[in-house]
Amino acid sequence: MAERGNKINLKEEKKMAQQAKPKNTCKAEERPGRAVKKAGSPCPVSGRCGSCQYLHMTYEEQLKKKKKRLETLLSGLCPVKGILGMENPFHYRNKVHWVFGYDRKGKPVSGIYEGGSHRIVPIESCLIEDEKADEIISTIRRLQASFRISNYNEDTERGLLRHVLVKRGFATGEIMVVLVTASPVFPSKNNFVKALRKEHPEITTILQNINGRGTSMVLGEWEQVLFGPGFIEDKLCGCTFRISAKSFYQVNPAQTEILYRKALELAALTGKETVIDAYSGIGTIGIIASRKAGKVIGVELNPDAVRDAVQNAKRNAVANIRFYCNDAGRFMVQMAAQKERADVVIMDPPRSGSTREFMDSIAVLKPDRVIYISCGPESLARDLKYMKTLGYSAKEAWGVDLFPWTENIECCVKLCRKR
Repeated sequence: MAERGNKINLKEEKKMAQQAKPKNTCKAEERPGRAVKKAGSPCPVSGRCGSCQYLHMTYEEQLKKKKKRLETLLSGLCPVKGILGMENPFHYRNKVHWVFGYDRKGKPVSGIYEGGSHRIVPIESCLIEDEKADEIISTIRRLQASFRISNYNEDTERGLLRHVLVKRGFATGEIMVVLVTASPVFPSKNNFVKALRKEHPEITTILQNINGRGTSMVLGEWEQVLFGPGFIEDKLCGCTFRISAKSFYQVNPAQTEILYRKALELAALTGKETVIDAYSGIGTIGIIASRKAGKVIGVELNPDAVRDAVQNAKRNAVANIRFYCNDAGRFMVQMAAQKERADVVIMDPPRSGSTREFMDSIAVLKPDRVIYISCGPESLARDLKYMKTLGYSAKEAWGVDLFPWTENIECCVKLCRKR
């Protein structure tokens, strides 16, 4: 597969950056001695936000930098074949989260947390977020005054609205809005929902999530549907997936398709293999892999995600996949004890990487191939070293740019068991 990001020349890139600039620049809270906008960055709050570390570079430059970083980290462990970039690396995030609160002068604000703090950086729009989501959240902030909806104050623990989360299905156009409140009591919520839908009839579902805890977690345990079915659907690699407020779904669907296709290419499935989708979430890669495998087993510890995965398998009429709510490592050890086997294990752990217990379970089950999808190259390098001691050698790695303009790198690695 060609490195798609290299198709963008400097002239096209400058044009895209100009088009992607926020129409309404934010009035960020200035603080002495702290730059608001970094030199060379098209974002007005890049000096405070900290999310997009590479906005001052051309897209070609950041792809080269990311590939070099992968090569350095994986040196002596695995050859890096390339990094797959985006054709248009702007406004790719289908999940947008803004915090609602107050600035130091007591003025209501909404935006994102400044890196490493709970100070809110007020914004109107973002170069990497879905534009429609930003527009909807700005509307919510504007409607607040007429409905007398107060923001939550972390210091006084008073106020109602804490966060707004918007998820959008890029292929389907369906939009979910989640209003995270500190209390279940939401005055005039029906009228508020009507007013919001009047301005944005494209919204397909609205939920209220209640988070009354003094925690940095965005979502609470309990939620109620205010409008619509309570979930949205999106399409990925020809399959349809149900997405709830709490379910994990990759934030960049265009690049996720490229990532999953590369993963399945490395898996080299012939239609006969038994595949384990570890850390399976709502079943995305397992369901996609089921079309090329004999049987797929998805294992996930989150019961909400397992329920979504089961529904997704039914929605796509997939008969050769089963999902289990269990620890993936424990499940594979039990499989081996029962003399069962798997040919391929696909693992997609969190940024912190896998655990030795899980990797030990791979060695017990002895699949021929392991496809390791990683969003943390440092933890990936650590895990590849350990997998080598278990008899698995890394054959090739591909970087996939799921997070343009940031320093984050997604990577897909093929490991084979030594005979």
